[in-house]
Order: sequence, then C-alpha cells, then structure tokens
Amino acid sequence: MRNQEKHFINGEWIASTGNETREVINPATEEVIGTISLGTKEDLDKAVKAARAAFPSFSKTSRNERVKMLENIVRGYEKRKDELIEVMTQELGAPLKVSEEVHYKMGYEHFFSKAAEALKSYTFTEDRGGHTIIKKEAIGVSGLITPWNFPTNQTSLKIAGAIAAGSPVVLKPAEITPLPQ
Repeated sequence: MRNQEKHFINGEWIASTGNETREVINPATEEVIGTISLGTKEDLDKAVKAARAAFPSFSKTSRNERVKMLENIVRGYEKRKDELIEVMTQELGAPLKVSEEVHYKMGYEHFFSKAAEALKSYTFTEDRGGHTIIKKEAIGVSGLITPWNFPTNQTSLKIAGAIAAGSPVVLKPAEITPLPQ
C-alpha cells in the first residue's frame, strides 16, 4: 500500500492540519492501493503563502537555471520510471503498456523534456519597433488543479510550463489519482 499522509509545502513534507483521509482505489480491481491525507483550508493557505514568498527569487532565476531544473526533473523521473509506471497502473487501472507508453512518456518524460528544450531558445523580450517592446515574465503563483483521467499528462504539462516561466506552483491533484505526482 502507498500512503501519502503529508503535503509537500515550502520544500518539505509536512503533516496536514486536519486528520481526514481518503482511500485510493484501483478501478480495475476495486482494491485499496493507498490512502492520502486530505488537505485543509489552512494547508492550502500555508502552501499559497510559501509559494508567494518564493516568487520574488524564483521568478528571477536565469533561463539556464530553469533549464537545469527541468532536466533534473526528467532525470529524477527516469530513475523512478518503473515505480511511477507501477503506481499509474494501479491508480488508473490501466495496463502496464498504456501506463508506460501513454501516461509516462506522454506525461513526465515528454513535457519536462520539451519545456527544457523550448526554454533554451525562447525569446522573453520582443522589440516590435518604434516604442513597442513586449516583455514576457512571470506574474505570480500558478494554482494547478489536475483531472483524474489523465493526471500525469496534465500535472507535467502545467508544472513544466510554470517552471519554464519562473512561477512557483500550488498543485491540487485529483483525489482519485493523487499518487504519482
């Protein structure tokens, strides 16, 4: 069983201020595969406060620093590939091949790699001539809510884009499929 009884806030795993939990069920077998701690309003406020505090420094990270972050995430996922595929298979009730080909490759591997590659040559300032300059920059914390039916794809897409832009995130995964995040 996989139990996730803490929330990742401000760079560390901390216990919820509440004590409500939810079972995570494999839809193919209807077996309980784990439990999660349900966050409270206080947990959310703590996460948003931490993300807001991180924004001034994180939004100023260089392009190269963010590319390295994204590439490090890809390497971390590669090291955990088998574990992640197993969890996705149990959590989604999907065959192993689908978890690997669709969820892993189209989620974790694809979006973080593509974001790193795109960021290397992305133009943040555009001179339109005359007195017009367009500057693209992070404007705040990204609140990310992901669906149950394609969690790895949506989580990866949203987090990779936020990191590339220099935005801290607060992620709220679906309660039905929260584990491989």
